[in-house]
This record gives sequence, structure tokens and C-alpha cells, in this order.
Amino acid sequence: MLTLRRADPGQSKKLSLTSLLTGLVTLVVLLTSSILLIGSYESKKQSLMETTLHLNYYNADRMTKTMDSLFQSMRSSLEYSADILSDDETSTPKQVDDNLELMRNSSNYFNSIAVLDADGLIRNVVPASLGSVGNHITSKVGLEALALKKPYISSPYMTQTTKRLIVFMSQPIFSKNGTYRGILSGTFYLQENNILSMIFGDNNVDDSGSYYYIVDSSGHLLYHPDKQLIGEDVSNNKVVQKLMNGESGEQQVRNTRDVEMLAGYSSVPANGWGIVVVSPISVIHHQLMGHLRTILWYSLFPFIILLMGVILVARKLARPFVYLANLVSRMGKEKIELPEAKPQWSREADLLTKAVLLAMTDIQKQTDQLTQEATTDALTGLMNRRSLEYTMSQWIDSGQPFSLIVLDVDKFKLVNDTYGHLIGDEVLKHVAKVIVTSVRPDDVCYRYGGEEFIILLAHTRPEEAFIIAERVRRAMEQSRGPIETQVTISLGIAHYPFHTLEREGLLEKADQALYLAKSRGRNQTRVADV
Repeated sequence: MLTLRRADPGQSKKLSLTSLLTGLVTLVVLLTSSILLIGSYESKKQSLMETTLHLNYYNADRMTKTMDSLFQSMRSSLEYSADILSDDETSTPKQVDDNLELMRNSSNYFNSIAVLDADGLIRNVVPASLGSVGNHITSKVGLEALALKKPYISSPYMTQTTKRLIVFMSQPIFSKNGTYRGILSGTFYLQENNILSMIFGDNNVDDSGSYYYIVDSSGHLLYHPDKQLIGEDVSNNKVVQKLMNGESGEQQVRNTRDVEMLAGYSSVPANGWGIVVVSPISVIHHQLMGHLRTILWYSLFPFIILLMGVILVARKLARPFVYLANLVSRMGKEKIELPEAKPQWSREADLLTKAVLLAMTDIQKQTDQLTQEATTDALTGLMNRRSLEYTMSQWIDSGQPFSLIVLDVDKFKLVNDTYGHLIGDEVLKHVAKVIVTSVRPDDVCYRYGGEEFIILLAHTRPEEAFIIAERVRRAMEQSRGPIETQVTISLGIAHYPFHTLEREGLLEKADQALYLAKSRGRNQTRVADV
């Protein structure tokens, strides 16, 4: 007689090996996908933040150079007019007013211009609608400028009569025999149309929320998208404090509304002011989310194939899954070389392996591209300033002697003004090509910014660097560029450790040699003094 054995009640509750392997591999896929996304997220985040900071600093530095030139021109305008007034003692008040009106309208530097005698009496003023002729100046800054008898620029202050927030500049007037005759003053109204708004624009907030503002040497806002904030003391801001100390740079900071911002800042040598370009960090987060969505979309199909293959042949695909899991888990933690997809005995395992490797290759290509973009100048293809600083720091830390050549395109602003910025870019690309073809194979070329380039020459003495620099200069002089006018360059050379032991000092030495070359007529090479 047959005896029936009762089934073990727990037997049906146990998972099959296929289900167990499927579940385990599914879990591994999810974990590796998370690691992949986190690694890509962090890499992209760091790259975007560094790129935004560098771009903001570049823009701030560029605007600083513009403002520095502007205030030098404003000061020159006052000096020129003050010289005329010091030599002209016969003109009638009407003639002086006409000259001041011509000065105001021709340059648009100042909203109002006035002539004060040594006792503070207002002799002339334009526009005449101000109606202050014949009165004595009573403002603190005016009295301070009179007493100083030197060129003067004030912090922003509110006038008592017109209730305008203004900045006051003055130039002393001396007669031919040296007698102090008073001052020539110019003012511009911060909360109205002025020279700053004409040059930099009235609305400087772009679509991403980035904007810039200008502060004076005491930390007061001179220019801001929100005109209600103009004149406010923001000296407690960490970036503004650095500007007040004459520093330039980039950092993450909170603004007065407690919003995280990425700031690039630069000080203006001509007046002690500073320019800050900021971008909200929320923009970075929005871009990162878009980046993650793109990765998920492109990774979806390969991972669907992966899971289908696991369900069909889970046991036999266990080993390839473990291999892929280990490989993907390292993604984002270290630099790995992806192996070629080896054929698997199973078609499904083969497809899965290729799909995952394809996805990882795509992510690694994106990461490598971001790294390349962060270290390479997009216009010329040369390495950028960040790569230069990294290489110089490495060489200096290792004690390796080297020479540094700084070169600058002569009269490049004239090229841009004459032919336009697009042709100017072509000139820069032409210069970069000439440099690369003229230097030695081991020399490293960089675009430092604008029309300035740098060449690093390892184990090269200054006299050898001079020969190479002259070869580059002559090649540039003899080349045919994208414009009819001959393009020339000026070069400055410094050596580590002969000239200095510090990176910034070495750049400064080379810059001094470059400026000497320019001041001596351009299209020449100079070696820095010891």
C-alpha cells in the first residue's frame, strides 16, 4: 500500500533560487544605480560650482578693469579742466558756465559740475537749475575736499537741499604761481541715470538670477539692481570686507537676505571700490536635477534589459552581475578604466554586460568632458588658468626650476573696436596656434585670460626662455592672421627660483617685464629684473 507523505508546510514558503538571485541582483542594480547617480551628482555639482565661481570672478575682474579705466578718465577730465581754469583768469562767469556745460555734455561723466573758490563760495555750477551759485558750500565732503587741497572722492551721502544720494569728486585748482584757488568738483547721482548705469546697464539681473553690485571703500552700496539698497552699509558681508582690504577672488557666501550665493569679486585700483558678481546656488541645484533626469532617461532602457535578463536566467547570470555590481560600486569613488565588454556564454548575460558598460561609459565620458571643460579654454583649446595654477603649484612644491613667459597681444582692444569681438576671437585662436607651433614639445601653453597667454618651460634658464620667446614673437610677427593689420605680441619672462620662490610673485615679476616691454614700444621680449 502506498503511503502519502505530507508536504512540509514551510517548503512552499521558501523562495526559489531563481527568485532569490533575481531579488538579490535587482537590489544590486538599484544600489549600483544609486552610487552611479550620487557619484555623477557630486562630480557635476563640484564642476558647476567651480565653473560658476570662476566665471563670476572673470566677469567681476573684467568689469573692474572697465571701471578702473572709467575713473582714470573721469579724474583726467577733472585735471584737464582744472588746469584750464588755473590758467584762465579773464573768462566771465558765463564763459566758465559754458565750458563746464560742454565738459558735462561731452563726457557724460558727471550729473553736475561746480567751481568753488578757496573759501567755499560756489562760483559756477551746471546745470544752472541747481541754483546754488553765490552760496557757500556746507556739506561735510565739500569742506573736506577744500581743506585737503588734493584729488578727492567721497563715500555716498545724501544732499541736504536736493535729497539726492550722490558721490562727490574734486580736483584742486592752483594758479600759475602756486596759489590755491579752490576746487573743481563733479558729482553723479547714484539713484538716477549716471555714468555707471550708462556703462553697466540699469537692470543687471539675468534669467538665472545672477547679478552684480558695486561697493565703495567703506562698504556702502553704490550700484545694485534694487535701487532702494543704494547707499546701504553692507560692510558686514564677508566678500565686501575682503574688497575693503583690496582683495579679489571668489567664494560661496550668504547675501543680506540670507540666500546662498556664488560670488566672484574684484577691487578697483583707481578708487578703492569693488565689484561683486553673484549667482544663486539654487541655479546649480536646478541644473543638477536636469542632469540627473537626463542620466535616468538614458539609463532606463539598459537597466530594463538587465532586469529582464536576470529574471530569465538568474542563476547562470549571477557571476556577471556580481562583476558588474563591483565595477559600478566603484563609480564616483575612484578613477577606473572600463574594460572591453567580453562575450558571455549566455546571450542575455552578454547583452546585460554590454548595456551596463555602455551606460557607465556614457557617464564616464560626461564626467571626463566636464573635467576637460573645467581645465581647458573653450576658445583656443589651450589649458586655462586653473590648470596653470595647478601645474605651477606642483612644480614649485617639488622644487623643479622653470621659466615662465607671459605674452600679451599688442593693441588688442583696437582689434576688437575695429573688427568686432568675433574677429577678435579669431585673432586669439590664431595667436594660440602660432604659440603652440613655435614652442618645444615639452613646453606647456595656457590662455591666462583675455588676450594674455602664458608658457611654462620646465628646467629652462631665463636666457634659454628668451630665445624661445623671441622665436614665438618673430613667428607671430611674420604670420598672416585673420586681419589685414599685422598682429604683434609683447613678452615678459620670469624664472623660478631665480626671481622669486612664490607663484604669485613669479606671475607678478613676469607681468612687470611684460609691462616694461609694452612701455618700451611693444613687439619685444623683456626678462624680469632680480
